[in-house]
Amino acid sequence: MDKLVLPKEFKDKYQKLLAKKADSFFTALEAEPKKAFRLNPLKADYQEVSYDLSKPVDGVEDAYYGEISGRDIEWVSGYVYSQDPSAMYPAEALGVEPGQKVLDLCAAPGGKSTALLSALKNEGLLVANEISASRAKNLRENIERWGAGNCLVTNEDTSHLAQKFPRFFDAILVDAPCSGEGMFRKNHDAVTYWSQEYVLECSNRQKEILNEAVKMLKPGGSLLYSTCTYAPEEDEEICAYLVNELGFKLVKTKVSVASQGIPAWGENLDGIEYARRFWPEDEIGEGQFLAKFILSEINNEEVVTNSKQKSKKRVKKANKRLEVFTKAEKELVQELLADFNLPNNFDFSKAVKSKDHVYIPAVEDVSQIKVLNNGLELGVLKKGRFEPSQQLVQYLGQVRQEKVVELQNQAEFEKYLHGETVRTEEKLKGFVLISYQDKIFSFGKVTGQVVKNFYPKGLRV
Repeated sequence: MDKLVLPKEFKDKYQKLLAKKADSFFTALEAEPKKAFRLNPLKADYQEVSYDLSKPVDGVEDAYYGEISGRDIEWVSGYVYSQDPSAMYPAEALGVEPGQKVLDLCAAPGGKSTALLSALKNEGLLVANEISASRAKNLRENIERWGAGNCLVTNEDTSHLAQKFPRFFDAILVDAPCSGEGMFRKNHDAVTYWSQEYVLECSNRQKEILNEAVKMLKPGGSLLYSTCTYAPEEDEEICAYLVNELGFKLVKTKVSVASQGIPAWGENLDGIEYARRFWPEDEIGEGQFLAKFILSEINNEEVVTNSKQKSKKRVKKANKRLEVFTKAEKELVQELLADFNLPNNFDFSKAVKSKDHVYIPAVEDVSQIKVLNNGLELGVLKKGRFEPSQQLVQYLGQVRQEKVVELQNQAEFEKYLHGETVRTEEKLKGFVLISYQDKIFSFGKVTGQVVKNFYPKGLRV
């Protein structure tokens, strides 16, 4: 990697802000970036991976320093997620509990969403939203791989989402779009976007996002604000805005590593020491800032009232989009499901059909919002037969399975990822699960000794 060249304006700014500590900060920005990964506790025997688990990330459950590959079976089967270690702390700091309704407002690419799904343990709801359509697609794929069935993935503007979910969530994570100073070390191109004007532009954008986020949080609910930048304008000053303008109170988190928020950078705000700053010289990860808040006042009551008046109409509209799910069709789906071991939380009685797709919705009414995935898609009905989905594969990975074709070596695994057929000596027929190193990652269909490949074309390599 080429040498990192910092803009003079950036160096002058932090020389002034950090004084004697500036030199160690600049030196640390030239060091190698830290790499880490999280294991997926939703998966069966999830700690049985080929990676070194001897270097845990301090204070983050199931997280370890090390590098993984997107071609490994652990990644393909949803057992691991690669993530900057400092970026693991916001989801940890939010401290969600199973059964809660949680929003990840700026969710792509999905690292924090997958961590929140792990914490929810298949109970409650996660809404993972991303305003960028291309990034939302990547988010959906990463969440699908994680294997949870209690997530709604949306591609929405925050103001539109706020109209849909007034005072709805117990907890909200806002990992806000920012100037990205904490990305400089691992992505030198990020430097080219930086200017003080851009920092101020990001600060204004963050306030706009938070103005909408507050409308979706229940009174007494928790909000975790985070960025991957060092800029006070986007960190401590935003904390002051949340407290002084939006009725929030700063609270302590269970994250004890890294440095405290800096009072002088945040209007000497009470509780700013509870915020956490991850500097590169801390040797934890890249740059990150986080602070947790409790909503102590209620604003925007007119938004709540208006949305409540519309909610009954929306449910009726949403139900109109559902198709009749006949008894024969249900039996077709259940016949396939009967071949596999289902997680304890599975409830087929909630299954619905829309455009021949069969799914168990995480949210009943999704009218008027752009949805990429709602709950657990079981598969699609095609001319009197039922074809199971890739999401169902990852969901079934939560429990050990029996109707499985185990690939014998790396060459066979790569062949299957490429979309080719394989052969089996097992006396099986119909749809089977395909696994490698005891980790299922695809469906296949056995005819004789040939296994037809059902790995999705969009995922093939």
